[in-house]
Amino acid sequence: MTAHKPATIPYPLLLDGGLSNELERQGCDLNHTLWSAKLLESNPEAIILAHLTYLESGAGCVITSSYQATLPGFMAMGYDEPSAKGLILRSVQLAEEARSRFLSLHPQAPKPLIAASIGPYGAYLADGSEYRGDYVVSDQALTDFHEPRIRLLDHSAADLLACETIPGFQEAKVLSALLKHVQKPAWVSFSCKDGQHISDGTPIGTCAAYFAHHPNVFAIGVNCTSPEFISALIRSIKAKSGDKKIVVYPNSGAVYHAESKTWSGLSDLSSCEWMVQEWMDLGADIIGGCCGMGPEQIKAMGKWMFRRDA
Repeated sequence: MTAHKPATIPYPLLLDGGLSNELERQGCDLNHTLWSAKLLESNPEAIILAHLTYLESGAGCVITSSYQATLPGFMAMGYDEPSAKGLILRSVQLAEEARSRFLSLHPQAPKPLIAASIGPYGAYLADGSEYRGDYVVSDQALTDFHEPRIRLLDHSAADLLACETIPGFQEAKVLSALLKHVQKPAWVSFSCKDGQHISDGTPIGTCAAYFAHHPNVFAIGVNCTSPEFISALIRSIKAKSGDKKIVVYPNSGAVYHAESKTWSGLSDLSSCEWMVQEWMDLGADIIGGCCGMGPEQIKAMGKWMFRRDA
């Protein structure tokens, strides 16, 4: 398959922040197996407003609410397969609506991108294992889990595919095989436990090298990882990733509690703002935030990112 060259993506690219914390700020209760995905049916306007808030904060790309939106997850809640597929596609439609509203308010603004979120198998388990990588399943089971959603989102109106918070090398290899058959450019980002290793203990450099020549993966990186580890991780990725772009969108450095679907122990968010300049100097091309990082942080990141162009 011909390699995708995402020449239309502006670099540096500022991503949005954590969708869940912005939804909770609106008063949404996400203590549910489906997490933010339950709002695709019950409160789609909240998702639109969350995306719009990040676009107003300067984000050039929003990530859809499909992280925990999966066929088996919805079907376990009683939805039939067509309804489940419709809800997954709705995540892109809601991002499109947010983009449309933004452009109607700012007609001279560049058209923001939409990245379709593809969360890990651990997100479907809803037990926090996407931060441990300790689920034990076969390659075929992971393929069967990921393939239908990837196919759906690849044929959606999204601009990109975002395989994110991947905790284990096994799952990364399965995704690599599936992504060889997509039409859209994709990034793959890992959850990491320190400055050198993804959650299952595999060196991040090994993961970066594995995707260095992938025809459809244009960027490799990390997300939902403490800001303190990002600089070291960028160095390791840069050394092994060839000419791929580097994407980083850390969390706030908080601890996740799977039983209550909450975070605690927020770090000093201001530290992330000035670290953005270092991350760019080290080679990061796409920067944003994950859980606990809100519109204020994204706006501050944007000021740092585009300061050199001012």
